[in-house]
Amino acid sequence: MATLTYCKGLPTPVQELNELGFTDFEMFLEAYAPIFRAASIETVEHLLSGTEFKKSDWNTHLQQTYGINKRHANGVISSASCRVDSAKEHRILHRKALEGKIKSLGAWLKKAERKLVLARKFYAKKTWQQSKTGCNFPLACSLQYKSTNWQNLRFQIHNKKRKLTLATKKAEDLKLKPIKVFIPRCDIFVVGSKDESFGNQVCQWNGDKITFRVPKCLESRFGKTLSSLVGDFSRNINRLPECGAKTWHFYRKNGKWVAAVQFTPNLVKQVSRDRMYGCIGIDMNPGVRIVG
Repeated sequence: MATLTYCKGLPTPVQELNELGFTDFEMFLEAYAPIFRAASIETVEHLLSGTEFKKSDWNTHLQQTYGINKRHANGVISSASCRVDSAKEHRILHRKALEGKIKSLGAWLKKAERKLVLARKFYAKKTWQQSKTGCNFPLACSLQYKSTNWQNLRFQIHNKKRKLTLATKKAEDLKLKPIKVFIPRCDIFVVGSKDESFGNQVCQWNGDKITFRVPKCLESRFGKTLSSLVGDFSRNINRLPECGAKTWHFYRKNGKWVAAVQFTPNLVKQVSRDRMYGCIGIDMNPGVRIVG
C-alpha cells in the first residue's frame, strides 16, 4: 500500500529554550547531522564501488566507526541506498530522454533536407513553370525573417545539427561518466518498524511529545534519551494511525528544522452511498435545466 508523509516545522517551546535561543532537541540534531552525513557518504561510496554489499556487516562497521547504534545505522543505510537507487534511475531516464531527442532531431533533419533536395530538383528543370504538380517547397520571400524560406530552413538545419551533435556527445559521455549522489548537510533519517512500540524504536512519538534515543557517540553530551514537545500534525482528514511503522525524517529548510513522518495511512471512510441508491446528473451547458 502507498505511504503518506506529514511534515511540520519543529516548535520551540519557551520552557525548552536554552541561553542561545535553541531547544536541546535542535542542538542535538545539529550535532548528530554531521555524523549522519559522514556515515551516509561512506555508505554511498561503498555502494557505488561495485563491491559486494552485505547489510549486516556494513551495519556493524558503521556502529564501530561512528559510535552509533544498530537502529541509527539502519537509517543511514536506508537513506544512502535510496539515494543511490534514485541516482541510477535518473541516469537511465536521462539517457532515454537524450536518445529520444537524438531520434527526433534526426527525423526532422532528414525531412527538412529532403525538402530542399526535391525543391532543387524541381527548379533545375527548364520547364518547371509549366509543371502541373508544383513544388513541394516553393521558393518564397518572408517579411518576418527578411529572407527567403529556403534561407530560413537552412538556418534551422544548421542549428538542429548543432543540437544533434551536442545531444550525441552528452549521450556518449553519460555512458562513461560516474554517477554522483548528493548528500545534504542537515539531514537525519530514522527507519521505523510495525513490531516496535510507537512504530519506531529510536524515535518515539506519542501524539504530543517525541523521544529520541541518542547514539552512543553523543550520550556524554545529551544523555541516553532526549525529549521535546512536537505536538500533533493538524490535517482536515487525519490518516495517521496510532499503530504501525513510522519512519522519521528530520531536515533543515529555510533555517528551521522540519520533522517529517512517513506511514501507511488509514483507509478513508466512504462518504457517498452505493449506486443502487440512485444518482443525480447535472448538465452544465447554458440554458439547460438541472434534472435529477
